[in-house]
Amino acid sequence: MEFLMQYKYLIVPILVWFFIQLFKVIWDLVVTHKFNFKRILGAGGMPSSHSAVVTSLATMIGKTQGLTSPIFALSVIFACIVMYDAAGIRRAAGKQAKLLNKLIETPGLTNLQVQEKLVEVLGHTPVQVFVGAIIGVVVGMIFG
Repeated sequence: MEFLMQYKYLIVPILVWFFIQLFKVIWDLVVTHKFNFKRILGAGGMPSSHSAVVTSLATMIGKTQGLTSPIFALSVIFACIVMYDAAGIRRAAGKQAKLLNKLIETPGLTNLQVQEKLVEVLGHTPVQVFVGAIIGVVVGMIFG
């Protein structure tokens, strides 16, 4: 238990990420009846593990170091950037990948030979980011 407390700022966010990704694998298995191991490392889906990781870390830091500490401010800014990226930039890249995959598959439109499809699930909806952030705050309050 002492080890967990000594390294909680590393262990707790990593465990949050792992369990959320495991949940996504199990959920995908229930819905599609197919085991997709790529989901354990893949991005996207409900909830956002990125959001949960950064908000759990920021919450633990805020709880132990204080809401006025410079390290808490740094962790909140870091969390905001990660969540903005997840719901904004990576989501837009996923939409573009989906469109490009459709264009390439359209008969007669292009003669491109593509070896693999682009990954379409890269980012998150704002709801997925919000749910991940809520999970992170709850976990951070428990373990902080």
